[in-house]
Amino acid sequence: MTMTLPTSITHPAEALVLARIAPAVRERAAAVRLMVFDVDGVLTDGSLYYSETGEALKRFHALDGHGLRLLMEGGLKVALMTGRSGPIVARRAAELGISEVMQGVRDKGSALAELAQRSAVQLNQTGYMGDDIIDLPAMQRAGFAASVPNAPGYVSQAAHWIATQPGGGGAVRECCDLLLASQGRLGGFLAAPGLLGPGAIQ
Repeated sequence: MTMTLPTSITHPAEALVLARIAPAVRERAAAVRLMVFDVDGVLTDGSLYYSETGEALKRFHALDGHGLRLLMEGGLKVALMTGRSGPIVARRAAELGISEVMQGVRDKGSALAELAQRSAVQLNQTGYMGDDIIDLPAMQRAGFAASVPNAPGYVSQAAHWIATQPGGGGAVRECCDLLLASQGRLGGFLAAPGLLGPGAIQ
């Protein structure tokens, strides 16, 4: 079946990103004004590295970081929400210019609703990307719910869209590209590749 692309999609890259995306998913993605991402298993591959003093390392992907920067440059609000706590996430968020970082969150559904209210955004204008049971309440309340391919099936079935790339390996970038393409914003970055400036942290 041939899908008709929205009239706002003018750049070939946007058409490429959206070619196999169902119209209902594009509509949800187009409405997003606030996108929230889980960390472990989404921005990372879920591995936890410990030393004798506690958690020592998390592995992030530069493509994901660039995607988050593009979302913010494109006018979307971005937040990180994690059930764990530690300085590594705060440091990565600071590098990317993400000011809204919520750590140690156990009730992510309520936290998402509170964040949306603070941000003057309706819940149907929020997106959430998660990969585990703790993420389900937020995914169920968000207007656009995303997940990663290795999430448990009972989590995946709550998602409107599932990345083809793994968590910590490009899944977040894939999501960011989908959001930007659905809103007709991705082509502008390709026409002006220096928008983020030289030496921008990814």
